[in-house]
Amino acid sequence: MIASPGTNRGRVSLDIYPGLVYPDAMTRIDVIDNHGQFTHLEQRALRDIGVDVELVDNETPPAEIEADGLVLSGGPSIDRVGNCPAYLDLDVPVLGICLGMQLIAEELGGTIGPGDYGGYADVTVEITDAEDPLVGSLAPETRVWASHADEVKEVPDGFERTARSDVCEVEAMSDPERDLYGVQWHPEVAHTEEGEEVFENFRAICS
Repeated sequence: MIASPGTNRGRVSLDIYPGLVYPDAMTRIDVIDNHGQFTHLEQRALRDIGVDVELVDNETPPAEIEADGLVLSGGPSIDRVGNCPAYLDLDVPVLGICLGMQLIAEELGGTIGPGDYGGYADVTVEITDAEDPLVGSLAPETRVWASHADEVKEVPDGFERTARSDVCEVEAMSDPERDLYGVQWHPEVAHTEEGEEVFENFRAICS
């Protein structure tokens, strides 16, 4: 039978051999659509690395979400994130991208606010935690495409800043204990040099 989300995620237990588990065909990750212009690219990037991926409306009831992990997409407004706050309680890994990261921070007690450098730009990001399961493999630095119209100013309790830049002190954050992660930049766009690696790392977290 297929394990429920959060327990032996992405694996199958066969009754004829109790106690043994075997890999499922694909990891299932849902991309939650927060009306961002690049959301379809997040879905495509995950599909390209062999993930079973669906694009899901952010008004979908949490009880209908069946996935090994979630990506909270970027979007135009934190007032249009639907049921995203409730998805943080589903006990599956979550990756927030841009607005998605800001949502995680605000919902869990962090601080967000306008950035000093608005608009999209090519940014060099310094990885501050080389052991981080999401972005540590990109150390010591990577080039990304990011908007800083709004950004995380202070991470919530339990999170660590894992990347920074000259224009933003919190370019990424992680709470591996709760499997909650966020990046300010857009790993799904071609301008980001090692975006696929971020998605590969998140797939490993969800497996």
